[in-house]
Amino acid sequence: MYFLSRELYFPSVEQSSPEGIVAIGGDLSPERLLLAYRSGIFPWFEDDEPILWWSPPERMVLFLDELKVSKSMRNIINRNTFRVTFNTAFKQVIANCRDIKRDGQPGTWITNDMTEAYCRLNELGIAKSVEVWQDDELVGGLYGIDLGHVFCGESMFSKVSNASKIAFIALAKQLQLANYRVLDCQVHNSHLESLGAREIDREDFMEMLKY
Repeated sequence: MYFLSRELYFPSVEQSSPEGIVAIGGDLSPERLLLAYRSGIFPWFEDDEPILWWSPPERMVLFLDELKVSKSMRNIINRNTFRVTFNTAFKQVIANCRDIKRDGQPGTWITNDMTEAYCRLNELGIAKSVEVWQDDELVGGLYGIDLGHVFCGESMFSKVSNASKIAFIALAKQLQLANYRVLDCQVHNSHLESLGAREIDREDFMEMLKY
């Protein structure tokens, strides 16, 4: 296992552990986080753990032309019950992703340090959010890292049914219009699989990261 120093460096993802841990330690500086995402790596750790840097052998992604929008979701979208905005309430979105209760999870991996780090990236125009509103209340959304040709989704939340799906669909459609290659979903999630995301080999994902 590789332990990071102050040097701005990550080992090759091929050197990761079988489950996908590339390195341990380091910091959450904007420079290191951006290098990580450009290298196919993301941080994921609990509050009482050292920083763990991951690049799983199977990567969950959405090819934008494979987006699945069910008939029921199309009906919900067409009712105009929800209003979608882009990157207008980043701090609120990440706070909700951090604080929302999730079935089967005792806590959150979005620590205070993580929150501060991604808010800094948002100020630099690197981390971005999608917001879903209902009657002027923020009821859903997601945030992630925008690499310009790949968007790396980090977390999403819903306070009402389907709100996170609305955010995901809106983002996918916007990315497709902007000719992005793929929407990175990191690890398998049945919720996102229902929207068309699927697992691919890490090697294929690394090719997509190249400009």
